[in-house]
Amino acid sequence: MQNPSLSIANPAPTLTTAKQKAALAAVALGILLILIAWSGGGTVPGMQPAVVLAVAVALISAGSVVYARDLYLHLPKGIHNNGVFFKSLSSRGIAGWMLGVAITGFYVVLYWFPAYFGGLIKLFDPLSMALRGRAADQWFVYGSFYTLSVLLMGYKFALKYRHNRYQLLRTASVVFFQLGFAFLIPAYMLLMNEPEYYFSYFWPLKTDSLKPDGIDWIVRSSSHGLGLYFIGFSILMAFVGVPILTYFFGKRWYCSWVCGCGGLAETTGDAFRHLSDKSLKSWKIERWMVHSVLVFVTVMTALLWINSAYQGAVLGRLSMGFSKTYAFLIGAVFSGVVGTGFYPIMGSRVWCRFGCPQAAILGIFQRKKSKFRITSNGSQCISCGNCSTYCEMGIDVRSYAQKGQDIVRASCVGCGICAAVCPRGVLRLENGDLDIDERAEQLRAVHVKKGNESAG
Repeated sequence: MQNPSLSIANPAPTLTTAKQKAALAAVALGILLILIAWSGGGTVPGMQPAVVLAVAVALISAGSVVYARDLYLHLPKGIHNNGVFFKSLSSRGIAGWMLGVAITGFYVVLYWFPAYFGGLIKLFDPLSMALRGRAADQWFVYGSFYTLSVLLMGYKFALKYRHNRYQLLRTASVVFFQLGFAFLIPAYMLLMNEPEYYFSYFWPLKTDSLKPDGIDWIVRSSSHGLGLYFIGFSILMAFVGVPILTYFFGKRWYCSWVCGCGGLAETTGDAFRHLSDKSLKSWKIERWMVHSVLVFVTVMTALLWINSAYQGAVLGRLSMGFSKTYAFLIGAVFSGVVGTGFYPIMGSRVWCRFGCPQAAILGIFQRKKSKFRITSNGSQCISCGNCSTYCEMGIDVRSYAQKGQDIVRASCVGCGICAAVCPRGVLRLENGDLDIDERAEQLRAVHVKKGNESAG
């Protein structure tokens, strides 16, 4: 049964069931409990911090699950984006701008004014002690919220796309890697007196894994001699794993199945994917910016190694200046503050499109030498534009589909939403046997042949 509140006059759905209202009330109470504990220095009168945190998380989780189930399970088969262009939150309305400012402000405080998180950090001390064997800090609090968001919004995403097997597998993958490789395993490493190593991130996205001081820190922090294995893994993945996996599976193996940044964008950011700019100007800016960041991080890493080899005799403090500049502008401002804070303004993949150096490398391999492509059957395309509308990477997919061309773009993360929302099954995600240049040559030959036949 469709939501009775939907009509031409009222295209945005409203809360129509008591279950939805009760679920959102539970979420609000959970958030309120956290805010009370935060303002109270991590405590609530009459309750232990561990109990407060457990109750708050339980209320938020239960409310989110119940709300998502009541929102989607009654709908017929298919993907429903009812009212997405009319809701203030997802159409750059008042709610969207306020949320964007709030998230951006949160990241500013997180990076540069963590003292204001004192009460919130103390609230998470019991969980941090249980998982890591030490008191919490702002990064553990952030990682906890981040992981919870991916889990809950991942469940919501799975319900919405439950009839699409590819989307279910992809969502399960990003949830698994975020929970295990980006949260629990690093915590366990600390508990074992090992460096807090993240196996799902490697150079150039994680610059410390191949910087001289970063490698030295990993080796010195290891109590069981595992530091060298971590370094070996970083080198192997950066220079061997990435090219091979991208050749066989395209950029999607990482950006849509493993990466935590992509995981948050695909789950929590799903409601904002249509806000990505599809203009030619945006595409040009994207290419310049993302490749400039890649050059920046490559030069910075090279300078650091040169400086280390000559013990600072050649470059002095120049390499360290590069490193600090990159850490501030790219590592903090771009990837954190702008990358997530601008979800309600510029879409969910701002960092992935315009700044991520890992995405730039993967995109180069995907564009030049990869079996992955999105094929199209132009004869079936009705030009509805769903594919372009919901492409979070700002690709005008429809223009390719209308011509029957393969979509082979360096920025494509292979999320498959374009194929999922296509009403005619025009688009298919494939790993072909031909490389990109051979496929393009064949397509040109087909078009030339058709042109000759028409002229004849």
